[in-house]
Amino acid sequence: MTAIVTTLTSLPFTQLRRNRYFYLWYDGFFALLALLALVAMSYGSHRPMIEVWDWRYLLLLPLVCHAQILCSVFIHNAAHNNFPRAVNRVIGEICGVVVLTRFASWEVIHQRHHRYADEEDKDPHSVMSSYWRFTWFMIVNVEKQLQQQFYELYGDTPDNRLFELLRAAASFTTMVLVVACWYTFLGFYAFVFFFLPSAVVGILHLAHFNWSTHNGFSKTYDFRPVNLDSGYYKVGNHIWHGIYMHANHHQHPNVFNPAKMRDGLPIESA
Repeated sequence: MTAIVTTLTSLPFTQLRRNRYFYLWYDGFFALLALLALVAMSYGSHRPMIEVWDWRYLLLLPLVCHAQILCSVFIHNAAHNNFPRAVNRVIGEICGVVVLTRFASWEVIHQRHHRYADEEDKDPHSVMSSYWRFTWFMIVNVEKQLQQQFYELYGDTPDNRLFELLRAAASFTTMVLVVACWYTFLGFYAFVFFFLPSAVVGILHLAHFNWSTHNGFSKTYDFRPVNLDSGYYKVGNHIWHGIYMHANHHQHPNVFNPAKMRDGLPIESA
């Protein structure tokens, strides 16, 4: 019972430091869960969320995109244990399934970002002047940094490199199974017209959030965490719990809404 409670309340990076096989257990659990869900939906009486398409449904797409972004906001807070301890890991895992990365990868990468913010070779999403180049870099660099984190913990050896190739294959296979579950659960229309567009918007927004709040628009390449709170950013801070007050967040990562900090850092002009 103690082991189960520890698993459900401690963060994935903590477990990875204690157990080199953590990811295999983690991905194996999600893969098994996804397979069981697929079998249950395939042989049960499950019906798609939308069986007959009506173009007026697209009026709901902005709300779905908003929910997708909120999941990124919540998983971000869960990575810092900003929810009550009893539910923090559960919220992180649920949001991780929605944004597809799953909580472990998100939390390990984000903790690494905080340790090496804007260090070009170690920050999983160190900023560059072009938003679109940065977006592509952020996507492809995640796996490289996950592997680098493992090597820093357990050594960069031929055996560990092979282990990480197997781990990456297991993680990718698990993500495919999770996507298959979403497709089966939602059905063709809801998946294609709601889940996929919101997932793309979520990725582009996450990239823009990281780029803008690390001063990506700086003409002098002064890349660092900054607070933004004007125009679009003010609206974003209101509906997404102060996410653009990022200098405050790096100063005090355990504050759920950094826009409400009384001793916050100055606000930059974008």
